[in-house]
Amino acid sequence: MHIFIRELFGICRSLTGPGTRETLRRIQLLLPGMHLHEVPSGTEVFDWTVPDEWTIRSARLVGPAGETIVDFTNNNLHVLGYSIPVDKEISLEDLQEHLYSLPEQPDAIPYITSYYSPRWGFCLTHRQREALRPGTYRAVIDTDIAPGHLTYGELLIPGANEKEILLSTYVCHPSMANNELSGPAVTTFLGKWLLEQPKLRYSYRIVFIPETIGSITYLSKNLDHLKRHVIAGFNISCVGDNRAYSYLPSRRQDTISDTIAKHVLKWIEPNYITYNWGDRGSDERQYCAPGIDLPIASIMRTKYGEYPEYHTSLDDFKVVTLKGLSGGYNVAKNAIKILLDNIYPVSKILCEPQMGKRGLYPTLSVKSKRKKTKTYMDFLQYSDGSNSLNKISKLINLDIKSTKKIYKILGKNKLLN
Repeated sequence: MHIFIRELFGICRSLTGPGTRETLRRIQLLLPGMHLHEVPSGTEVFDWTVPDEWTIRSARLVGPAGETIVDFTNNNLHVLGYSIPVDKEISLEDLQEHLYSLPEQPDAIPYITSYYSPRWGFCLTHRQREALRPGTYRAVIDTDIAPGHLTYGELLIPGANEKEILLSTYVCHPSMANNELSGPAVTTFLGKWLLEQPKLRYSYRIVFIPETIGSITYLSKNLDHLKRHVIAGFNISCVGDNRAYSYLPSRRQDTISDTIAKHVLKWIEPNYITYNWGDRGSDERQYCAPGIDLPIASIMRTKYGEYPEYHTSLDDFKVVTLKGLSGGYNVAKNAIKILLDNIYPVSKILCEPQMGKRGLYPTLSVKSKRKKTKTYMDFLQYSDGSNSLNKISKLINLDIKSTKKIYKILGKNKLLN
């Protein structure tokens, strides 16, 4: 995953355009079953409209003495996202309206966009900005904003059941390691792992989309299917650092996804940070919106917006570490493992079954054996189709591994559907 992020790091991604397609094609090499979908600019998607496509070729700001101040080829954060084309000479005074920097982080290049209002501009460190001398500058930004397409990737991994687990991540930011690329990398390798599983109880739908407009577009085209089939899922973002584990609930806060996320995090990092719905900020806003109401929660390392390097050039491989990525991958994988066995047992017998004829009841009144039989009976008491194995393990105060073993024994004896 770490190598994969490094391969993708230099690509300039945005809501649309060649960089996003190139990133999706690289992912497709690892997930060859993934399909790329193109939605034309101007398409109405709920209350939004798919924007024109943005293509950038080069950008450079040249100083009064002919020196290069910033160059897009050195760092793709140097250009305002979705900047309109420009080629002009301009005074430093007028240029300041088109420059963006962070006085509180003087060595960071900020990530700034203007998707839906036409602007041009450069982003630079505040130290660079303060060093600019009066004079005439030349600003050149070679871009196109024209009708095209919004592109997203979708992989469906069929299971035995038509019910689905949705995994979603975004591919729309330029060179930032944690905020952008940790999510797609972890999600890609989760997809590879799922494809290797010999048997899946549920189907898995994995989407790689531009944030916000991508999820809105995807929902507008697939909402009926998703509402009928999706029973759980996760928005995967910011899973590459090694500072914290975080959980942001679904809007309902009581879905299968919420229960599993809290269960997994409790055992991996008991001091994980819990956020509330008011702290939302990624695609969970769309998946859990009123009228959409999908059961999507978010499991993260340090939450977006809560680490100092967020949305700057400092979000690099000092932030995303091998240990951090491994932890982000494992917490998501463990959540999916629970979903793999997210079974809701139903007892086939009215009243208590006759356990003796099945060899599940001791013929001698021995205390230890009676306790084991009571555990079987306790399991059956909660096997009414409304409780998952995970919930039953809590109700009978037994670890999930032992609970699964009992489920197999009772199933073998034809006591469960």
